[in-house]
Amino acid sequence: MKDEVCHRPASAETTSPTVALETDEPPQRQGEVQSATVLGVLIALSVSHLLNDTMQSLIPAIYPVLKTSFNLSFTQIGLITLANQLTASLLQPLVGWYTDRKPQPFSLAIGMGFTLAGLGLLSVAGNFEMVLVSVALVGVGSSVFHPEASRVARMASGGRHGFAQSLFQVGGNAGTSFGPLLAALIIVPGGQREIKWFCLIALAGIVLLQRVGAWYVANPMRLPGKAHATAKSATLPATRVRFCIAVLIALVFSKYIYLASMTSYYMFFLIHKFGLSVQVAQVDLFIFLFAVAAGTIIGGPVGDRIGRKRVIWASILGVAPFTLLLPHVPLAGVVALSIVIGMILASAFSAIVVYAQELIPGKVGMIAGLFFGLAFGLAGLGSAALGKLADLTSLTFVFDFCSFLPLLGVLAVFLPDLE
Repeated sequence: MKDEVCHRPASAETTSPTVALETDEPPQRQGEVQSATVLGVLIALSVSHLLNDTMQSLIPAIYPVLKTSFNLSFTQIGLITLANQLTASLLQPLVGWYTDRKPQPFSLAIGMGFTLAGLGLLSVAGNFEMVLVSVALVGVGSSVFHPEASRVARMASGGRHGFAQSLFQVGGNAGTSFGPLLAALIIVPGGQREIKWFCLIALAGIVLLQRVGAWYVANPMRLPGKAHATAKSATLPATRVRFCIAVLIALVFSKYIYLASMTSYYMFFLIHKFGLSVQVAQVDLFIFLFAVAAGTIIGGPVGDRIGRKRVIWASILGVAPFTLLLPHVPLAGVVALSIVIGMILASAFSAIVVYAQELIPGKVGMIAGLFFGLAFGLAGLGSAALGKLADLTSLTFVFDFCSFLPLLGVLAVFLPDLE
């Protein structure tokens, strides 16, 4: 993955595309932004994100299999999600904080090694406790992968930060959608032991990420300088920055608690309400998650053009009418609405991450780790809480309750325009 776009001599580091594009450039420099984008690296990151999140999404996709095999309650299903998402969330800001100070180019491949170990153990797990350990290892792999991969995406963006983050994210969301489909085709017919075949995906990811790490080592000049970060960070008072981060966290809460209801319990909702088989319900979950993947690519480039605040506002609050309607329509309407919800809701996250990185320049890894970590952590806590709520009430009540969460999108009115 040779950096084919940097033709300037090393002695001219202060005029390199990355540094120049992070200042206020005149419109005529737009062509240079395009030429400085290393598309090969961005595609490699997107593909590796696809592989990583395909393996991550196997866990909720096989919940019906695990529920039957180990006679689990919905509360225990929620605990499996919690074990996975806690390790995938708590470590991410720490990893990002550390690598902001000491970049670790080959940590990406190491993280994929944890995922490989977790999947191997999950394929032979004989009790509920071993399942928890397995999914926790898979979560560790994710916590190492996301912050550093997000940093490399920004390095390779050539100034097109929203585009780069969206391309990186679309791979992950595509992988998330493939997990249920592959589970329906491979794991449901063959049983839990068939998870071992997905270890091959982890091995492919390790090889690909080794190459990305080599590019990272060869292009240290693409990391943003400290002087630039200090200059940019003075644009808003510290109290205003903290308030904006709190608003973004509230928006991530509304988005990911709703997504937790869909990824963990949508299949059970369809089976309970419409009498579908497990495999048909997994296909319907794939349709929803594929819509999420398709929507992801919209938010970043559109945010680059019209402003990320507008994308955040429209994505989260704009989905509320559809979420409120979903629990009350026939099966065809549920599937159709799930597509609309997935596409609209997905466009927010890449815009939120880049907006937060612009609020606090120079902390790319830490901010990526914080928001990816929040996404996983809130999904895990939300899944556990919603599982308990479903045991106490019903799945129908859970979906009615979660349908109101996107109304929190109104908080986006408090965010300033940074563009």
